Amino acid sequence: MVCQTIREGSECVFMTKKGCGFNGGSCHNVVDECGECTKIIESPTGKHCMIYPDPTSKWAFGGCPSASHNKLVKTEKAEKINPLKASKRGNKK
Repeated sequence: MVCQTIREGSECVFMTKKGCGFNGGSCHNVVDECGECTKIIESPTGKHCMIYPDPTSKWAFGGCPSASHNKLVKTEKAEKINPLKASKRGNKK
Protein backbone atom coordinates (compact mmCIF):
# COMPACT_ATOMS: atom_id res chain seq x y z
CA MET A 1 0.00 0.00 0.00
CA VAL A 2 0.98 3.62 -0.31
CA CYS A 3 2.64 5.08 2.79
CA GLN A 4 0.71 7.82 4.55
CA THR A 5 3.02 8.53 7.50
CA ILE A 6 6.65 9.33 6.62
CA ARG A 7 7.17 8.57 2.93
CA GLU A 8 3.87 9.84 1.58
CA GLY A 9 3.11 8.65 -1.91
CA SER A 10 5.66 5.82 -2.03
CA GLU A 11 4.97 2.09 -1.72
CA CYS A 12 5.48 0.55 1.72
CA VAL A 13 5.13 -3.10 2.73
CA PHE A 14 4.26 -2.17 6.33
CA MET A 15 1.30 0.05 5.46
CA THR A 16 -2.13 -1.47 6.09
CA LYS A 17 -5.65 -0.12 6.19
CA LYS A 18 -5.21 0.42 9.94
CA GLY A 19 -2.00 2.42 9.46
CA CYS A 20 1.68 1.64 9.63
CA GLY A 21 2.35 -1.82 11.00
CA PHE A 22 6.05 -1.28 11.68
CA ASN A 23 7.45 -1.22 15.22
CA GLY A 24 6.47 2.17 16.64
CA GLY A 25 3.94 3.00 13.94
CA SER A 26 6.37 4.70 11.54
CA CYS A 27 9.86 4.50 10.06
CA HIS A 28 12.78 5.43 12.31
CA ASN A 29 15.27 8.22 11.61
CA VAL A 30 18.66 7.42 10.09
CA VAL A 31 21.75 7.07 12.28
CA ASP A 32 25.07 8.92 12.01
CA GLU A 33 26.70 5.99 10.20
CA CYS A 34 24.35 6.52 7.24
CA GLY A 35 26.09 9.82 6.60
CA GLU A 36 26.06 10.72 2.91
CA CYS A 37 24.15 7.69 1.64
CA THR A 38 22.15 8.31 -1.54
CA LYS A 39 19.19 6.32 -0.22
CA ILE A 40 18.23 8.93 2.39
CA ILE A 41 15.10 11.01 1.88
CA GLU A 42 14.20 14.21 3.67
CA SER A 43 10.79 14.52 5.31
CA PRO A 44 9.23 17.02 7.71
CA THR A 45 9.99 14.66 10.62
CA GLY A 46 13.67 14.16 9.71
CA LYS A 47 15.87 12.01 7.48
CA HIS A 48 14.69 8.49 6.66
CA CYS A 49 16.03 5.56 4.66
CA MET A 50 14.15 4.62 1.47
CA ILE A 51 14.94 0.91 1.91
CA TYR A 52 15.04 0.04 5.62
CA PRO A 53 12.50 1.36 8.14
CA ASP A 54 14.98 0.87 11.02
CA PRO A 55 18.55 1.72 9.93
CA THR A 56 19.88 1.22 13.46
CA SER A 57 19.35 -2.53 13.22
CA LYS A 58 21.36 -2.71 9.99
CA TRP A 59 24.38 -0.97 11.53
CA ALA A 60 24.26 -2.99 14.79
CA PHE A 61 26.16 -5.96 13.36
CA GLY A 62 28.76 -4.42 11.07
CA GLY A 63 27.35 -2.31 8.29
CA CYS A 64 24.37 -1.63 6.13
CA PRO A 65 24.33 -3.95 3.11
CA SER A 66 23.02 -1.26 0.79
CA ALA A 67 25.10 1.71 1.98
CA SER A 68 26.15 3.63 -1.11
CA HIS A 69 28.81 5.70 0.64
CA ASN A 70 30.89 2.78 1.98
CA LYS A 71 33.41 1.00 -0.16
CA LEU A 72 34.01 -2.62 0.76
CA VAL A 73 37.66 -3.40 1.30
CA LYS A 74 38.61 -7.01 0.76
CA THR A 75 41.71 -8.24 2.47
CA GLU A 76 43.39 -11.21 0.88
CA LYS A 77 45.14 -13.63 3.16
CA ALA A 78 48.42 -15.04 1.95
CA GLU A 79 47.91 -18.78 1.73
CA LYS A 80 50.58 -21.00 3.13
CA ILE A 81 52.06 -23.25 0.49
CA ASN A 82 53.26 -26.70 1.38
CA PRO A 83 56.86 -26.86 0.08
CA LEU A 84 56.69 -30.60 -0.62
CA LYS A 85 53.62 -30.27 -2.82
CA ALA A 86 55.05 -27.21 -4.53
CA SER A 87 58.25 -29.05 -5.44
CA LYS A 88 56.26 -31.99 -6.85
CA ARG A 89 54.15 -29.65 -9.00
CA GLY A 90 57.26 -27.96 -10.31
CA ASN A 91 58.93 -31.24 -11.29
CA LYS A 92 56.02 -32.50 -13.43
CA LYS A 93 57.10 -30.59 -16.52
